[in-house]
Amino acid sequence: MSTEIETPVRSTEQSILQPALHRELGMTDEEYDKLLQELGREPSSSELAMYSVMWSEHCSYKSSRIHLKRFPVEAPQVLLGPGENAGVLDVGDGLAVAIRMESHNHPSAIEPKQGAATGVGGIIRDILSVGARPIALMDPLFFGDLSDDHVRMLFDGVVNGISSYGNSVGVPTVGGELTYLPCYEQNPLVNVVCVGAVEKDKIVLGKASYQGGVAVLLGSSTGRDGIGGVSVLASAGFNEDSGDKRPSVQVGDPFEEKRLIEACLELSNEGLLKGLQDLGGAGLSCATSETAARGGTTMEVDITKVPLREEAMDPLEILISESQERMLAIVAPEDLDEVMRICRHHEVSASNIGNIYAPGADGAGRLIVKNSLTGESIADVPAASLADGAIVYNRPMRTPHHDASPEDDPDSIIPSDAGRDILAMMLDASWVYEQYDQQLWCSTIIGPGGDAALLRLDIPGVWQTANGQRHSQMTSKAIALSTDSRPRLCALDPYAGAAHIVAESALNVACVGARPYGLVDCLNLGNPEHEEVMWQLSRSVDGISDACRALEIPVVGGNVSLYNESRGSDIYPTPVVTTLGLRELSGDKGILTRSYLREGDSIVLLGTTDPSLGGSRWAVDLYGKMGGRAPILDLDFHARLVKWITSLAAGEQTSSATAIHDVSEGGLGVALAELSVWSDIGISVEGIKDHTGLFSESPSRVVICTDTPDVLIQEATEAGIPSQVLGTAGGRRFVISGLVDLALDDMMQSWSQSIGAIMGFD
Repeated sequence: MSTEIETPVRSTEQSILQPALHRELGMTDEEYDKLLQELGREPSSSELAMYSVMWSEHCSYKSSRIHLKRFPVEAPQVLLGPGENAGVLDVGDGLAVAIRMESHNHPSAIEPKQGAATGVGGIIRDILSVGARPIALMDPLFFGDLSDDHVRMLFDGVVNGISSYGNSVGVPTVGGELTYLPCYEQNPLVNVVCVGAVEKDKIVLGKASYQGGVAVLLGSSTGRDGIGGVSVLASAGFNEDSGDKRPSVQVGDPFEEKRLIEACLELSNEGLLKGLQDLGGAGLSCATSETAARGGTTMEVDITKVPLREEAMDPLEILISESQERMLAIVAPEDLDEVMRICRHHEVSASNIGNIYAPGADGAGRLIVKNSLTGESIADVPAASLADGAIVYNRPMRTPHHDASPEDDPDSIIPSDAGRDILAMMLDASWVYEQYDQQLWCSTIIGPGGDAALLRLDIPGVWQTANGQRHSQMTSKAIALSTDSRPRLCALDPYAGAAHIVAESALNVACVGARPYGLVDCLNLGNPEHEEVMWQLSRSVDGISDACRALEIPVVGGNVSLYNESRGSDIYPTPVVTTLGLRELSGDKGILTRSYLREGDSIVLLGTTDPSLGGSRWAVDLYGKMGGRAPILDLDFHARLVKWITSLAAGEQTSSATAIHDVSEGGLGVALAELSVWSDIGISVEGIKDHTGLFSESPSRVVICTDTPDVLIQEATEAGIPSQVLGTAGGRRFVISGLVDLALDDMMQSWSQSIGAIMGFD
């Protein structure tokens, strides 16, 4: 039973006068009082440690839960939604797709390589927890200025961690996002998305509902690495002493994870799993309490049966260690021998650590931890109060007060050289993508660098039993993935910014012919004890919710990362969304594997430009102007545009296109420049009146290259979509009449000043 707390902390004077262990563990006096009420007694040291991590911000969502209820989560295709280990969507043909998004921001700031690597490992196990094979990763990353030595160290370590773990474990990274802003200098954001494929009848739940079942701990042994780990690091900001937290960062082993994946999938395929849960934040405390709470049962765990890799570990260390590559399986007693045999075959450690019983006379399940060697009772607590979090904060909110100043308004700027500004916003990210495996399973049709990734679901090797026999029917389906954010716009207006993110992400998957089908989010914000931050969170939730309802996209999961601050300064509100799209593949319909201009073809713009520069990359990054207003988003029109672009990209329209590219960060100027350098072909366009038309990031616009402009414009007009021919592709110059005239060779040279060169590797 959750309790709302209006005033979450006592005064500093009270805390100083009443020092206590619970405060050292990050628990407030009010939270400790609530714990006493839950237990009806003083907790043991192990119980107190368990509650301190499980009631932490990262594990309990205590500051955000009250707002997250507003997300639209239901739709016919949703099989599993928020609250499960991963969202699962029915894609037809007896198949389902699992998707999950998480953050590993704080661990990556302390130890960038291991922080990012274990973020990848954890998100993969979330997908595995529902019985799905992980098939793809995405990585939205946010850093400060790469000219700073410390930022370059963080960036290099994070990219290294993602590539080394993902490549080794055998899950391709097919896309992502890169953002560089000063607010992330000390507090980078490392968000990771994983997608998996599963047959509908093989979906597994993280429940210990099988009374009489056995709890089996699979995978790595338990050590002191990661004690407190993400559950502590993600619940505090950064200061000069943050380096002392380095030992709390988990250490990953991708080869152990690969063995664990194959063992769990075989157990699932053989029907031996009654439940499955990964050990992530809060470790064994989380996995045992959550499965018992979801199943409404009592779980009794013998702490002496947990395999350890360090000597003299205390029970509380074992219970809250976040050592990686571990899963908790619930199996029937009669299947235990076969489970152990399969695990031995895959060289995966498996230990029977406990049993599942019926709940007590009061109908409530409990988590009981014992030491069978000494007979000592380590913990005996209500499973639901530990797992579900008994605290829900209704934290105060306040709209930030900004003194309107003409000096902050970007509309007052007239650039001296628009061409120079376009070049300043272009950066080739291929150095990052080239470090990632993009083609495992040979299923990637469109990889990193486009509007969205596109992957076949009929994947050789995925739908196999242990003896190599294929057991899934063929499918002609593909999934698209796009991960998006707009931190500059969210800093100006978090509601508008969040709605724009959903709109852009939906349009991105439409540009590769996929229908937006489901969405996950990661809400990265500052300190929730700051009233302005809670206002930003609430408005971001409303922006995402309203846009998802208008575009009929269910939110099937998400993550909240708070306390992203350093030295008292909060990051920009940074909600990130990943939209999954669904597409039918047909042999007689072509697929644009990348958008390219073609010599002599027409360049057409769909949609209209709102002359607002507020929150644009041009205004914020190049001129430091944070004022203005957010561009207008017409969600009804956007829904119409998304539907029409989907059919065009899927080859269902009479007109054809060699390039379909949405207009987003950097505006129309950068969108055209990207097409030009990707294609190594110049352009000559007219009809863009001024720099506002070039750099406004107003939504619902798409650039198309076509050899049938008249047909395309007629079809768009019939669909109620404004359009205009801007010009043609061809030649070796990039010309926007009256505004820009650049030699294509100079643009290519500027573009090639890649991230790798900045990092010193080119």
